[in-house]
Amino acid sequence: MIDSEFLFQQLKTVEDPDVHVNVVDLGLIYTIEESTDGPIVVAMTLTSPSCPMGDFLIESVKQTIASIHPEREIIVNLVWDPPWNQDMITEVGKMELGIL
Repeated sequence: MIDSEFLFQQLKTVEDPDVHVNVVDLGLIYTIEESTDGPIVVAMTLTSPSCPMGDFLIESVKQTIASIHPEREIIVNLVWDPPWNQDMITEVGKMELGIL
């Protein structure tokens, strides 16, 4: 069994190099789920479909979780519903971006 809250905390180490805010505080990670002995599945989005850092962020999320659960398959599903918007940024993220 995984501790999804722990994984959310660990994903705060994955930073978008363009804006220097982590993917959790940017509101890009929607869910982290698992099935018994199955893959760990992350639903995440990007700020836009043309985000130049998309592949880097997806791979960084996979690698971060794999470093904690190397025995598990990690699947990152890129989703667009609900569409990302600035309201999804946490207060911490907004402070780091200077919009709060």
